[in-house]
Amino acid sequence: MSEWRPALSRSAMLRHCDVRQAELLIVPERIVVLNDEAAEIVGLCDGRRTVAEIVAEFPEEAGPDVSEFLERVRAEGWLR
Repeated sequence: MSEWRPALSRSAMLRHCDVRQAELLIVPERIVVLNDEAAEIVGLCDGRRTVAEIVAEFPEEAGPDVSEFLERVRAEGWLR
C-alpha cells in the first residue's frame, strides 16, 4: 500500500456547520457537505498517517472503499 501520508491541501479547510450538523470541506469556489464516514476519513488526513494507517481505523471490509475515496479526493486536489 502507498506510503502517501494524506493531508488537506493548502486551499482546503474542514469545518463543522452547526446549521446542517455536518462537516464541510471548504475548497476554492466550492463547499462539499461530507457524510459522517467521509468526514471521519478526511479528519484522519493530518499528514502523519499513511493510507494503510487510515484504512486500519475502519472495518476490514471498508478498506477498499476508504482507499478509493482517498484517491478520488486527491484527484480533486483537496488532499496532498
